[in-house]
Amino acid sequence: MAYVPHTPEQFAEMLKAIGVKSFDELIRAIPEDVRLEDGLALDEGLSELEVLDRIESLAAKNRASAGAVTFLGGGSYDHFIPAGVGAILSRSEFYTSYTPYQPEVSQGTLQSIYEYQSVICDITGMDVANASVYDGPTATAEAMLLALRAQKKRGQIVASEGLHPHALKIMRTYADTSGIELITVPVGEDGRTDSTLLRRVLTDNVAGVHFQQPNFFGVLEDAPAIVGTAHEAGALAIAGVYPVSLGIVAPPGEYGADIAVGEGQCLGNRMGFGGPYLGIFTAKQELIRQLPGRLSGQTVDRNGTRGFVLALQTREQHIRRGKATSNICTNQGLNALAALVHLALLGKQGFRDVAQLCYDKAHYLYRRIMKHTRFRPTYYAPFFNEFVLQTPIPAVAVVDRLVEQHGMLAGVRLDRFYPEMDHHLMVAVTEKRTRDELDAFVSALAAIG
Repeated sequence: MAYVPHTPEQFAEMLKAIGVKSFDELIRAIPEDVRLEDGLALDEGLSELEVLDRIESLAAKNRASAGAVTFLGGGSYDHFIPAGVGAILSRSEFYTSYTPYQPEVSQGTLQSIYEYQSVICDITGMDVANASVYDGPTATAEAMLLALRAQKKRGQIVASEGLHPHALKIMRTYADTSGIELITVPVGEDGRTDSTLLRRVLTDNVAGVHFQQPNFFGVLEDAPAIVGTAHEAGALAIAGVYPVSLGIVAPPGEYGADIAVGEGQCLGNRMGFGGPYLGIFTAKQELIRQLPGRLSGQTVDRNGTRGFVLALQTREQHIRRGKATSNICTNQGLNALAALVHLALLGKQGFRDVAQLCYDKAHYLYRRIMKHTRFRPTYYAPFFNEFVLQTPIPAVAVVDRLVEQHGMLAGVRLDRFYPEMDHHLMVAVTEKRTRDELDAFVSALAAIG
């Protein structure tokens, strides 16, 4: 059976109903020189058994990574996820729900979104949060657009090159297609955004200044200073955050950020080959009507009973497209629910404890590497749980050797993003790493001369 199971007779009947004699006549508006003469060069279809065999043979080519000790980071982290997250997430009323347009039949979904928004405001110290956007880099680009909407007479955005490279790429894509001038500021020798260059590029045409805390290289920025510099120029300050770090690192609301965004993968979501994830998006109260995406609000019915509804719906599904704050018309509901359950199970003290464990274990590993190996630090600024090492041999060789000889995922090679940094390896440590694993990692690095 063909993928589209229509008979020739049915095709003829449809063409007749449309008012054309043939399929070629139907697509006559498409130039002939761009049409495929003989269709796509696809193999013949396979049976279910053959497909399974084919997929299993491809999967067998993967390196066995189940149970591997991982030091990967760069935006996706190997945090412990309590079993309760999966148990609650897989309940049918959550797992099969879709867009909660009808509040009378969607109270559970709307309440979970509302509670998610509440805990995100708690950990970031911000006034309002939306129901999530697609992922962290998308949130970063949407924050740029929000700043421009809020500062209508300004047309420039300044971004630190300490932002995640994926986020910067998406920002450039948005900017290039929308006539936005995006100015980037490099990081200095200490790994922090160059404050002198930042002041130099700030003019009265800059709508927003975007930085990341900790930045992509794991370095803790002087966030209050960046925010103060932005505000002095009349620009909004946009902070990108690593949510787990907020257990011990000052939240963006504390140092005056106007908008705060981040990648929510670290909250109850597995690394999962890069997705699906969720983009955290928060702002000050005065910017609430500029928030992209979806927002759940609490209200009461005519009997005074508490209820939940989609509120301030400025999405393109609800108003004229030209007036919409964004074309993001959904949220990562299950991923956001996972984040909510994860944070609820941890509680306030548990959230702090996880952050402290990440910090303590990363600094233990860092000190051991400095003492017992030839690997040296790239930056000497403070860090949370991630740091960049200069490698005595190309970083790709370090990564290959550790996975082949020790079953360890050594970290992120920075030449994947910056070709000139072929001797730089970024290492991340989470609460899951044991002392034995950390010591074994140091021994593996020490053997590399």
